[in-house]
Amino acid sequence: MRRIWRSIFPRPLAAGTDRERATTTRFTFLLHLRPVLLPARTLRWTHTFGLGGSTLVLVAALAATGILMMLVYQPVPGVAYDSVVTLAGDVAFGPLVRGVHWWSANLLVVVVLLHTARVFATGGYHGPRQFNWVIGAALLLCLLANNFTGYLLPWDQLAYWAVTVGTSMADFVPFVGETARSMLLGGEEVGSATLLRFYVLHVAVLPTVLVGVIALHLWRWRKDSMLDDPGEE
Repeated sequence: MRRIWRSIFPRPLAAGTDRERATTTRFTFLLHLRPVLLPARTLRWTHTFGLGGSTLVLVAALAATGILMMLVYQPVPGVAYDSVVTLAGDVAFGPLVRGVHWWSANLLVVVVLLHTARVFATGGYHGPRQFNWVIGAALLLCLLANNFTGYLLPWDQLAYWAVTVGTSMADFVPFVGETARSMLLGGEEVGSATLLRFYVLHVAVLPTVLVGVIALHLWRWRKDSMLDDPGEE
């Protein structure tokens, strides 16, 4: 229990050496952007393969293309599919915007999974980064939920049956499964209420949570890096 508590609330080091003095400035914004000292081994590109930065680029691409598609898309049954067709056929650069959004969403899942595997394989979740590993797991779940809610928005047969099967799996969750499924669907089956709820979750609720979790993840990563053993500088 003590180990978990220290992972969530790590103790600052006493200001004695240069690194320890840098640690005491971790709550100031400007000095928090870049560390004073870094282990030499972490400067190699193969240490992270740029997976964390790739995640941020893909999230930015999703946000930009998603905002553009919101100008055309209408979350109403009978109109939603036609608005997607209009976007793909009648709007300038519409196919490009939708294609970038689709590929970015799928690549984001792959990159985050690779990032998670890299952190696990290199033992990056040890030491003061233990709690940040939990935050990263929450980030992965948030990304998967965002992808799932966006799957219904084209309102075609593939999306309809995929969401029907996906939400029916919630019935197997003990005690709260049936309630969770009803809350997602807004009724007994996929309908207009489901489309509206998935749209709100996809464009407002989950992106807000996602940005907050990413900010917390990056903040903890920078904060915890100052508490590590510097090793070879």
